[in-house]
Amino acid sequence: MAAKLIGAERVYLVDNDALAIDIASKNGRLNGLDELTVLLSDGFKDLRETGFTQILCNPPYHTDFHVPKQFIHKGFNRLLVGGKLWMVTQRQLWYRNKLRAIFGKVVEHNMPPYTVFEAIKTSPRYANAT
Repeated sequence: MAAKLIGAERVYLVDNDALAIDIASKNGRLNGLDELTVLLSDGFKDLRETGFTQILCNPPYHTDFHVPKQFIHKGFNRLLVGGKLWMVTQRQLWYRNKLRAIFGKVVEHNMPPYTVFEAIKTSPRYANAT
């Protein structure tokens, strides 16, 4: 949907699961999104691009917090000031605290059983030392 709204050439799909990448690639082709970049990567590890205005992510939240912590820190660093990190989860407390510590400004959109966090980068520096 994002690729259809803003142009496939501006969208990067990243996952560390080869099957997810294969399905996303096929889905992109079926929807005429030939310029879509689909990349097998552990988070941002193999993605070199920066200067994003929006990052949408759905990290695993039923395990430890190592993966979402990386998404939050690395996502902050990849965003332009004014950019937003959108993160969906079913576990609110840890995410709320972590996102506020890094971004400062966080809006919560409750869609039971999920919460979508909208973290807004208002400064080039983390809001609080973590």
